[in-house]
This record gives sequence, C-alpha cells and structure tokens, in this order.
Amino acid sequence: MRGNLKTMSSRGRYEALAYHQDLPLPLVVRPLKTARCFRLRFNEGRGLLKLTCPARASRREALAWAAEQREWVEAQLALALPPEPFVPGAVIPINGADVVLEWVEGQPRTPRLDDGRLICGGPREAFARRIELFLRRRALDALSAETAHYAALAGVTARSVAIGDADTRWGSCSASGRIRYSWRLILAPPEARRYVVAHEVAHLVHLNHGPEFKALEARLFGADVGAARSLLWRLGPRLKRLGRGS
Repeated sequence: MRGNLKTMSSRGRYEALAYHQDLPLPLVVRPLKTARCFRLRFNEGRGLLKLTCPARASRREALAWAAEQREWVEAQLALALPPEPFVPGAVIPINGADVVLEWVEGQPRTPRLDDGRLICGGPREAFARRIELFLRRRALDALSAETAHYAALAGVTARSVAIGDADTRWGSCSASGRIRYSWRLILAPPEARRYVVAHEVAHLVHLNHGPEFKALEARLFGADVGAARSLLWRLGPRLKRLGRGS
C-alpha cells in the first residue's frame, strides 16, 4: 500500500492516520510553527508513530523522512514486542480466534484443528516448522478463493496468487496481474484479511490510489474499509512477531 497523508495544518492539530508502505505502523502527523526539525516517537500503547515537523514542511517531505527511519521503528517494535515462537502451549490467532498449539506424541505429523486446539505430532524439533507450513497452506487456500471471488465481482482475473512473508506489506499487485499476500493474514480476523484482498483486486483495475480505485475497493469489500484497515494496523505488529524465534 502506498503512502497516504492528508494536508497538514499549521495550527498544530493532529491529522488523520497516515500510512506508508515502508513502515509497519501508521503515523499521526503534527506540524508545529516552533519545530525546527522532524521528530519521530513510538507510542507503544496506541501502536502508532507520532511525527512532529516544521509547519513549512510538505507532506511529501514528512512522509519520506519518516520512511527513512524504518530501521529505528523496527528496533522499537522488537523491544516492545518480543518474538512469539510456535511452541507447544502457545496461543495464536487463526482467523482472529485464539487457538492453543499442542504437540501430542504419536499423533499425525500434519496439524489438525480440533475445538480451539491445533494438534500436531511427529518429531518435537520440527513442531514449529509444521505449524507454519499448515498456516501457509491454509492462507493460500483462503486468499486464492477470496481473490477469485472479488475478481469475479470486478470482472477481472488475477494472473496468479502467491504468499510470502514481507516485512512491511500485507499484499502487492504487479502490473502483470500477479498478486502476492503475506501468509500472516490467515492469523487476522476475516474482515481484515478480506480488506487486503479487496484492495489488491482493485489494483487489477486501477494501479493507483485515486478516486476510482477507492470507489472500487469500497464496492468490492462491501463494508467499512477504514475500520478494517485500522483493525489490521492495530493487530499487525503482533501478527508479524508470531512464529519468530522458533
């Protein structure tokens, strides 16, 4: 998703949330007449960044400067959110609902969901890897089906659907019609995942974020785009830590 920053006011009022594809958190921008330089702060409690800047600074300058601080932002997140490896007894969300990971000796190696538990057998040392593979397969199945659904509504076809584990993007769409998603979307509530799908499918028609794109995105999603986007941004930092350190 590309950057989006509304016009700043010199009166020092906080603006609406801004988003940049190279940052893992949304920003709140506050221009100040007294500010002589850019300053970025991480608000752990709210899960966002606060950027103060000179009133004369353009929105392009402000967003570009913030994006250059990505390593610092990721370092702050690493301190605030320790890795949550896939180990027996851990609780992770699948489709937004909490599931307990269980290793049971003698059970099949392929994980299976059973009444709020994800049960996996096989060698204990390969437990984390099998859990991740299970989630990746589930993500690809869900995202492929939802992409086909939204693409049919838009009257287009995605050339291919794939998954990965990008640090900053939940999804991307190439000019050739290839869509790629983060497998971690399977951890998020369905409405947050489907928002990303609607967003990327809309890019099959409009490779920009103009009014026509936004109208199509809203029509495909059929619900509150802003609420779904905010939900994903709020949950995103934790979702990106799950399975790390395994």
